[in-house]
Amino acid sequence: MKKHLLVWLAVGAAVVLLAAWSKPLIEKINFEKPVSKSISFAVYTQNSYTSKIYSDASAKLQVTVVKVRGSKRSTVWQKEFDAKLLKDYPTLQNALAQRVVVNNVVDSKEHLEVVYTITYDANGSQMQLQDGTVMAKGDNNGKLFINI
Repeated sequence: MKKHLLVWLAVGAAVVLLAAWSKPLIEKINFEKPVSKSISFAVYTQNSYTSKIYSDASAKLQVTVVKVRGSKRSTVWQKEFDAKLLKDYPTLQNALAQRVVVNNVVDSKEHLEVVYTITYDANGSQMQLQDGTVMAKGDNNGKLFINI
């Protein structure tokens, strides 16, 4: 009787250890094929900024693409556009365009966040505006319109 009890306890302990060990292993094994996601940016202005008050006003732009998996965040692309006078930014029809492709995204476990910061400068006074978007599961071709 004691032998049977010891055997069942050993089997039970082995099952518990196997289950505890296999869960992290199964999570690391990924059966999903990674995808490529692209995001297209268009930088433009809807204002003419021809008024004298804007004659020395400028803006610079920083765009960052971050891959997020759980609580882990990694920057996969970043660009800072040089400062330009506000009146020199193009309209939407002639927008500054940029396309970024991020490869090896596991769509069910990862997403992309696109964040941009516009820094306005007028006579030494600066103001920053930040915004962005999230490319969720199934969204493989995103567009982001950035109005200066």
